[in-house]
Amino acid sequence: MTTLDLPTLKDILRECAGEDEDAELTGDILDVPFADLGYDSLALLETAGVIQRRYGARLQDDAVTQAQTPRALLDLANQALTGPA
Repeated sequence: MTTLDLPTLKDILRECAGEDEDAELTGDILDVPFADLGYDSLALLETAGVIQRRYGARLQDDAVTQAQTPRALLDLANQALTGPA
């Protein structure tokens, strides 16, 4: 069963929207708000699109834009990948 991990999410974020010069995607960023990392809702939607295409996870746009941190987006994506618990 495929799950999405933080290093993979970081790679997708960099691929989709680049990396803000003032923000680092290193260290423990699981609970750092995307806004503080330099990513807006458009970048998150593009990231979600890549996740959907690569992994087949169906992500709702409103749920993606409500995911405020990498942890929240990973939880959303992995729930879509694995199904309800």
